[in-house]
Amino acid sequence: MENPVRRYLPAEKCRESLNPFQLNVDPMKRLLLLNFANDPDGIYLGFEPQLFDDKVNGKGLLIIAWRHDGKVDVYHEPSLSPDPDKYDIAGKGLNQLQQTQLAPSVFRIEEKGVNVEVGFRDIQGRSILITLHENHPKRRAPFGLLAPMGMAAEQPSSMPLIWLHDFYFVRRKHTAYNVQIDGKSHLLDKLPLPIDGTWMYFARYSSLPFILTLNPNFKGILTKKEDQLQRVLWKAHGNFKEIERITVCQDSICYNMIFYPPFPDFVNLLPQQEILGKFEISGHPSCGKISGNYHIKTDTEAGEIQLDPCGGWQPKESKWMVRLIYALQKDFKRWPKTYRWKAKWRLSQEVCAIESSWERTKY
Repeated sequence: MENPVRRYLPAEKCRESLNPFQLNVDPMKRLLLLNFANDPDGIYLGFEPQLFDDKVNGKGLLIIAWRHDGKVDVYHEPSLSPDPDKYDIAGKGLNQLQQTQLAPSVFRIEEKGVNVEVGFRDIQGRSILITLHENHPKRRAPFGLLAPMGMAAEQPSSMPLIWLHDFYFVRRKHTAYNVQIDGKSHLLDKLPLPIDGTWMYFARYSSLPFILTLNPNFKGILTKKEDQLQRVLWKAHGNFKEIERITVCQDSICYNMIFYPPFPDFVNLLPQQEILGKFEISGHPSCGKISGNYHIKTDTEAGEIQLDPCGGWQPKESKWMVRLIYALQKDFKRWPKTYRWKAKWRLSQEVCAIESSWERTKY
């Protein structure tokens, strides 16, 4: 078998090793998704309260309002400073971002369930009130999953991996709610099957979301950058360095992108090389993993990298009813397969210029 070191340039021509991958984490304390698509408003069919308390976003509540046209309106308290560019991963993208006072402004997740009280005015000046009080005597039995948020994104600037730990649905019994828009109350959608022997609303929440965005679109010079959140484990291969693992952490949660075999030192590859490998992204076992292939092709002083998450999402779930939902709603596991990342690079005077982007395919 050919020694892999022969893929590389002579040692005297060795360039500084570079990492072409970027894993970003958007801190978030908790989130709740409320769907009323079966009893919709003229503009909205769902609300998504999110709570933040960090140096990046600030401290306070934000509401994503999901629209009929596939876009989103985002309402946030003055104490927050959300980046409008990150909402292109939400459906057809951002319609309007609006700072507003939320009164009341309550979002708690407790042992007996979720409690939310939010009031604001939308872009039409209409009064919106969201209240939900779950007070169930039975202990919650949360689980983990990868939210299928990326399924709706038409032109994503990154691959959104929304890992939801401590995830559960709102139970119908012992829950009082009111989703009121312009004086009219709307009924929440319901899950058609019980979970843990209990009938649920199609309203779900997480007290430990881990928002990971993989490889935001980029055009420019690739440098050896220091990132406190992203740690790269390099593996020496002769005079060259290959990427074995990339780890990102937020508080107590860590996720890893692992390469099999280690990702080659691409800027030091010889021309006319074609290399195939595999990768996985995973963290807490309850949330499963994503898997796929990587592909490198080189030319003289140039080349291309491709990531193909063709393995989709592979949940690790013990609840038979949740497994049945995944089997019936195949997009839960399949949507990552519709993403492709391509990066083209060119070397010039010890500088690596790179242009990368995501595209969606159909399965």
